[in-house]
Amino acid sequence: MNEQVLTLMGRTIAIPETRELDIFAGLLERRGATVIRCPLVAIHDAPDPAPVLAWVNRFNAGVFDDLVLLTGEGLRRLLSCIDRQAPELRATFVAQLARVRKITRGPKPARALRELGLQSDLAAIVPTTEGVIELLGTYEMRGRRVGVQLYGSDPNQRLVTFLENVGASADVVAPYVYADSSEDQSVLDLARRLQAGKVDAIAFTSMQQVQRLFDVLGADAARNALGKTLVAAVGPVVAEALTKRDVRVALMPEDAFFLKPLTQALEKVFRT
Repeated sequence: MNEQVLTLMGRTIAIPETRELDIFAGLLERRGATVIRCPLVAIHDAPDPAPVLAWVNRFNAGVFDDLVLLTGEGLRRLLSCIDRQAPELRATFVAQLARVRKITRGPKPARALRELGLQSDLAAIVPTTEGVIELLGTYEMRGRRVGVQLYGSDPNQRLVTFLENVGASADVVAPYVYADSSEDQSVLDLARRLQAGKVDAIAFTSMQQVQRLFDVLGADAARNALGKTLVAAVGPVVAEALTKRDVRVALMPEDAFFLKPLTQALEKVFRT
């Protein structure tokens, strides 16, 4: 290894990531960091596929004008549900996906579209619900029928209400849910290390991780533990989840909300 690779040598960084845990840990470890792996949530298919398939059948009937994709995970889970439950629907689903105007909240759903040979038609500048609302507010939406792929099971009433207020209709689908993956004891062990000042940084990559930590520890204990370390957020949605709980976010990538820019932001702060 060279000196540049070891920019995080001597630093201990906690990562609550689940889906890309090994990828994120590898990015940090190759730079010399000691990584505490504490996956706080897991992602599962919707427990009942029937509502998902009913939505797919409406989508395949060609009744939608637009589709809002809030996550890449959501599109992939829709496809996996189709493949497992009703593979005969896949070709029509992809054809309708190519037809509708596709609105993406951030880079991950755009990447999932590219895996199908498709691309986003409208992309929110800021990858948040507010960013999507601001984007759609610049277009005539009256009378348009909009499919909305939700972020986990969050009903996203803000977006649905906005669409209704501008004369559009929203039809939502929740193809996956979040569930706890770490035992409470693992979260408590992490909290003790934070309290003891043995963690240089904790890097959150989803708002569900923040919610899980606060649920297990309680608000006061969670804020106290996080106050003993540098808190990083992968993007504005996660940063908002932290700041609304009175946690100071010390760093966030400036314009690309992925694991690598988050790693680079950690390198930068520890070099100064």
